[in-house]
Amino acid sequence: MFGGGLDQTHVDRASTPNAFRTVAFEDHRHSGASIQGHANISAESVGERENGDVIGRFAPSPTGPLHVGNLRTALIAWLMARTAGGHMIVRIEDLDRANSNEVNERRQLDALAALGIDHPPVLVRQSERFDHYRDVIADLRTRDLVYECFCSRREIREAVNAPHEHEVQYPGTCRELTARQRSERIDSGRPPALRLRTDTVAYVVDDVIAGATTSPVDDFVLQRNDGVPAYNLAVVVDDAEQGVDQVVRGNDLLSSTGRQMHLQTLLGYRTPQYAHVPLVVGHDGERLAKRHGAVTLDDLATIGIAPNDVLRELAISLGVENHNVERAADLLDTFRVSALPRTPWMIPNQWRHDAL
Repeated sequence: MFGGGLDQTHVDRASTPNAFRTVAFEDHRHSGASIQGHANISAESVGERENGDVIGRFAPSPTGPLHVGNLRTALIAWLMARTAGGHMIVRIEDLDRANSNEVNERRQLDALAALGIDHPPVLVRQSERFDHYRDVIADLRTRDLVYECFCSRREIREAVNAPHEHEVQYPGTCRELTARQRSERIDSGRPPALRLRTDTVAYVVDDVIAGATTSPVDDFVLQRNDGVPAYNLAVVVDDAEQGVDQVVRGNDLLSSTGRQMHLQTLLGYRTPQYAHVPLVVGHDGERLAKRHGAVTLDDLATIGIAPNDVLRELAISLGVENHNVERAADLLDTFRVSALPRTPWMIPNQWRHDAL
């Protein structure tokens, strides 16, 4: 495995008001032991492979083409897995069925191939796994760890008086509703979301790139009010069942890691190592996104910038100076996790949308 350990410390609400206790769990990634007395999933499903290959993953949502920020994250994930003696899988996170389609999926896979980022051909699609997620929710229900929530996002923000742009912690408004109160809300036409009941308030993540970071845990959503499984549930179940050892993703998702670690603990899943990559930004300092400044391989091709040219720029952004790069594999001998920058990367001037 690559460097950077995992601190599974978390803070629980104690039985006395305003008091907390800190509990440190042993790292079970290689032991197969259960956590907190709950049965682990099978060795086969968590990927205890005879050859010991490390499994990384890249999990795009097929709601549009991959931009250069996505490709940079995929490249890092691929290099980290390969230099650890393993490989990277691709998972299609298509829970957003309204905006996901096969055309975008194909374009994303073609973009990875253009850079030489290979992966096993079998793809897991979240849209085909709803039964798996619902089975997990049913298990948590039997342990009284799930409750119905009727709050809108606006109501939650107003309850905690939070600015719109800030992530908020759920204040527990619906946590102790009576059966009658729940029935009245359902009768009024408000379908409920499902939330996890938790007494844990934070985990400390020893992230490979971000370092030790406190990640909050609240009563987070497991299933949306339209019946679609929530992101935090789906990725935890998928990572466990696919045997994922490394999770490399943008650091905009770092704040969700504590929630995912807590769910892993409850379900007896091993926790992978996390590496949250600083985001790619445009010249306005804002992160690249599908709706803001995103530049794709197709965009760059219109001004004569080929995939191998893109790969060389991405390599430089990872701290690798290699002018003979043609394919991702050309970086395997010189890539070092320790050389990865810890600050956002600004795209080259000629890659700006207004320069295309």
